[in-house]
Parts: sequence; C-alpha cells; structure tokens
Amino acid sequence: MFRSALAKTALNTAARTSRVTVRPVLARGYHEKVISHYEKPRNVGSLPKNSPDVGTGLVGAPACGDVMKLQIRVDENGIISDVKFKTFGCGSAIASSSYMTERVKGLSLEDAEKIKNTEIAKELCLPPVKLHCSMLAEDAIRSAIRDYRTKRSNLSNPKQSGFIDVAQSAATGETVATAHPPSS
Repeated sequence: MFRSALAKTALNTAARTSRVTVRPVLARGYHEKVISHYEKPRNVGSLPKNSPDVGTGLVGAPACGDVMKLQIRVDENGIISDVKFKTFGCGSAIASSSYMTERVKGLSLEDAEKIKNTEIAKELCLPPVKLHCSMLAEDAIRSAIRDYRTKRSNLSNPKQSGFIDVAQSAATGETVATAHPPSS
C-alpha cells in the first residue's frame, strides 16, 4: 500500500519531468527495510498487562504525535520469550517498533537494555529527521523492562513502603515521575 503510493508519486513526477529527476524522488522515500516492516509488521498485538511475567512500556513523542506500546514476556530464566507492540505513528515509528520486537526476542533483560537507538536507525537506514522514532523504540524497551522489574520487586517484597519511579525520555528529554503510595 505504502509502496504503491510512493510509486504513483514517482510515476506522476516522471510524467511531468525527465527520468533523471525521478531518482532523487525515490531516493528521498523510505528505505526498503522500513517499507517491509511497515507493510508487514512483526509481532503486533498485546499481552496481558497485569500478568506478573509481562512488562509494558508506553512512550510517546508529543512533538510528532507518535505513541508506542511495547510489551515483553519474560521466562523464569530472565529471557524475553515473547514481545508485542502497538504503535500509532508514521512508517518509521511502526518499523522501529517492529524491528525492536524482532531484535529483543530471545535476549536477556540485560542485553535488551543495551540496545541503542543508533543501532535501530542504522539497521532501518532512517534519515536524521526520523531518528526520534528509533529513540521511542529504545525508550519503550527500557520502560517495559522497568515495569517488569517493578512488578517482580513488588511480588517479592509486598510490604515495601511507597516509592517514586522517575524516568526520562531520550526522545523528548521529558522527565516523568510516578508516585507509588505504600500499600495498606
């Protein structure tokens, strides 16, 4: 669908201009890897967010309106056994989410935490204007891991007093603090 729209644009341009000017139009389009993940996204869906073995990361970029939910299921050995995502955003945001799910499946939490947005951007050949999409994917996996660890910590220490969870978005620089009052 996206590819056909790009092709129509290129053909319409070709009809009005010479063949030499068509190439830059196509070169400015999305890379084939982005188109592949956009047209056939991998691991779309949801996991049960209240399950103790599932961590959920929900991140967004107010500047562009992209919102990304990434969920991980972690087995008893600390390995990510399943990953799902739902993303509302541009083709690059969807592709970054889809790629991230493929990249982290089978990794330990520690290895998944080490994935940087630069790796995602390089793999998908994202242009500089779309780097925030790869930053969202990095933020999403870190948020999901943090959520999973918080759940596990609460299970092992249910009488823990209240705490504040502070996170900073690599995409926007926004700091979010979430208060968790003591349970009665």
